[in-house]
Amino acid sequence: MKNLIKIIIFYCSLCIPITMEAQSIITSKHNLSASGPGTIKASSETEVCIFCHTPHNARTTGPLWNKKDPGAIYTLYNSSTLNAILGQPDGTSMMCLSCHDGTIALGSVYSKPTPISFGGITTLPSGNTNLGTNLADDHPISFVYNATLTAANGQLKNPAAITQPVSLDINGKMQCTSCHDAHDNTNANFLVASTQCSALCYSCHDKNYWGNSSHSTSYKTWNGSGTNPWFHTPYTTVADNACESCHEPHSAGGPVRLLNYQHEEDNCLNCHNGNVAAKNIQTQLTKTYKHNVYAFTGVHDEKESAVMGTTHVECVDCHNPHAVNNSTASAPNVNGFLNGVLGVDINGSPVNPAQYEYQVCFRCHSDNLAILPYTQRYRGVGNMRLNFATTNVSYHPVEAAGQNPTVSSLIAPMTTSSKVYCSDCHGSDGAGAPAGPHGSNNIAILKYAYDTTRFPMLGTNWNATDLSMRWPLCFQCHNVSNVTTIHTNISGGHFMKYTGCNTCHDPHGYDGSLGTNGGNISSAFQYLLNFDTTVIRPNLVNGKMIDIPNRKCYFVCHQNPSGTGGVYHEHLSTGSSF
Repeated sequence: MKNLIKIIIFYCSLCIPITMEAQSIITSKHNLSASGPGTIKASSETEVCIFCHTPHNARTTGPLWNKKDPGAIYTLYNSSTLNAILGQPDGTSMMCLSCHDGTIALGSVYSKPTPISFGGITTLPSGNTNLGTNLADDHPISFVYNATLTAANGQLKNPAAITQPVSLDINGKMQCTSCHDAHDNTNANFLVASTQCSALCYSCHDKNYWGNSSHSTSYKTWNGSGTNPWFHTPYTTVADNACESCHEPHSAGGPVRLLNYQHEEDNCLNCHNGNVAAKNIQTQLTKTYKHNVYAFTGVHDEKESAVMGTTHVECVDCHNPHAVNNSTASAPNVNGFLNGVLGVDINGSPVNPAQYEYQVCFRCHSDNLAILPYTQRYRGVGNMRLNFATTNVSYHPVEAAGQNPTVSSLIAPMTTSSKVYCSDCHGSDGAGAPAGPHGSNNIAILKYAYDTTRFPMLGTNWNATDLSMRWPLCFQCHNVSNVTTIHTNISGGHFMKYTGCNTCHDPHGYDGSLGTNGGNISSAFQYLLNFDTTVIRPNLVNGKMIDIPNRKCYFVCHQNPSGTGGVYHEHLSTGSSF
């Protein structure tokens, strides 16, 4: 306002500047006179202030305002996280829009009977400076910014904490002039403060976690390959661009939450493609098995429940870009890459934020049964929350240490007290690949191969080498020689010639619901036993999966074609637990 008063005073002296404050508009693009430095300027008009102000017969809606009212109806910004009550633009914002919405001529002023000529130009040309009447892709304006709003939002500063040069108007509203000073282009784009490290944004916004996030502290730069991730800023590092690495306050490609790009993943992959971030996530997402973020656009919502209601996956379902950091953790605790995201606990209840990695996975891989398992199991319905439950007969130790106190095949330092992450098995394959289940050429986004072939036919001379080649995933934790010895004792290794780990063992867990067909003791299902029913089926005579007294199970390859019975096939070695 100080600058504006001085400008108006100078107008009466034929706009001859005598202070540094007034000097700035003379050398800026807002000097639309014939002597202006920009490419858009009047053909012959020499007065500088006339394009906005007049000392006589001015409009009453602004400070000696000379510009005609656009009179347009605007489409307003909207999103599920918007707590402000928006109406049509008003106040000082209308002064800006009288040029920047492109609806009326630049030279249409009250003090002239005909518009000031701009040669062949009537309005601002298409581009970021011509916002049009669709303001849905622009930062909201003309709303009351008060304590009620900040309490509802939770990540905005109280109005009392907003200090100069950012300001609200006389009615306590956020306007264009809160961020822009039309008379001073010191900070470029006529901003009232620098946007370096998002200093201007943080005059009002106070995002949770941001101060300790990698995106606020990283000084990585673009290597020059592909598309410049910071196409609308002058800054060259992640930290310096800060909010604007992902957000654009005007004419945003993704209007909801003003993202640079409409496709959510593009706002991440413009850096996480190996051109800024060290690890190339984009490459992982081209693999056969992946969390296919490309398959969904506009489905994810910032306010959605932790318990996923609509099937989709986006980067931000697992990563909070305002919270991620490089801190490490031990299973099952979340590490910094999963910091500040939603989760679902072992009871199926939402948690915010998730404390354990499996809680993040349970968002989609528990009660959302649209995600089907790869193997048709005797028990279990693909609900990982139930399969990993600590009340089960057996489970991989994701939530807690396992049930079985004697797992002789474990490789040190693994013990029966150890816990593991979901991502210890599910993750990008290949040496040096980024951590996490982004994409893999192995089934189910597994870090190592895991053969799910019904009858892999290892042959008569199968050995530890055969096993380790077909199921290297298992042998990251289990000793292959030990496993070979154990299974050689089962019918002399006969059935191991024709089947493998996946046939008998559920890699997640068994939900414990034995049923009448499971046998009569729970110990029958220790060791993650949960059969692939396309290979092992109930006996056609008595309906049982296992004949416990005789230590037998029933393979389809031995089933009587007449359907009147089945052929016993010995399953476990002498001395095992059931």
